[in-house]
Amino acid sequence: MTQPVVCDHMNMIRFVFPAVLAAVAAFGQSNGSRPEFEVASVKPSPPAVAGGHVDVGVHVDGSQVRCTSLSLTDYIGMAYELKHYQISGPSWLGAERFDIAAKVPSGERAHIRAMLQALLADRFQMKMHREKKELPVYALTVAKGGLKMKELPEGPAQTPGEANVAAQGGPGGVSVNLGGGSSFAFTEGKLEGKKLAMTGFADTLARFMDRPVVDLTELKGVYDFTLDITPEDYRAMLIRSAIAAGVQLPPEALRAIELSSGDSLISALEKLGLKLEPRKAPVDLVVIDSMAKMPTEN
Repeated sequence: MTQPVVCDHMNMIRFVFPAVLAAVAAFGQSNGSRPEFEVASVKPSPPAVAGGHVDVGVHVDGSQVRCTSLSLTDYIGMAYELKHYQISGPSWLGAERFDIAAKVPSGERAHIRAMLQALLADRFQMKMHREKKELPVYALTVAKGGLKMKELPEGPAQTPGEANVAAQGGPGGVSVNLGGGSSFAFTEGKLEGKKLAMTGFADTLARFMDRPVVDLTELKGVYDFTLDITPEDYRAMLIRSAIAAGVQLPPEALRAIELSSGDSLISALEKLGLKLEPRKAPVDLVVIDSMAKMPTEN
């Protein structure tokens, strides 16, 4: 099982995606026109080195936007403010990674998300439609005994016009720095969050589950926490993350899911005063009708 787990670590960096959404949340939508980047370069990311570390990031500073080693699924989510499970399309959307370096026209910084929509349409010929489907989900709720975590004071406010998210993944695990003291990490047997909101926690859990996780806690604060996970459940969670990212895994890796009961995750959540409840809920989806695998020339 050693090699599949390493592979999962390398691909699991995609769970920076919820953090990316948080980083660009301050940027609004179009004002009715079609905002576009002044200039934009889109290039395939350098290939990952087996057994090494991979860095992922989003940096917005004034008029400069730089995104590193993100998949098309990530960019679609950023552009349309979607979670990964709301994007329906071919599996290769999560496989290939691209770097984007762009310049925002003066006075148009509030429309970065709309500019990214235009870039996807122009460079990748993306066509899509929206629909709603009822899907199985896990509801993250407060347990009957009440919350057992203490709310923390929020970190410093993000400077307007700036966003910085950085992630690193490798055989030793994955860590994501959200800025302002907020972060999370998934290493051998532990999922640790620092100054993390419940919406972000739900998004993080969803990366490692067999269905979406919806935050129904109604908690508005930020929290520190640690979840202790057994080795069997840890491996299964990594494999589910890889599957969600479109990674093709050998049958022996997939069989590791059968060895996981998931009990350690449930127990760890109970210690925090939280629980996951299987439900069905209507989910808004974006369906990708057609999209090029490689961008047109810069």
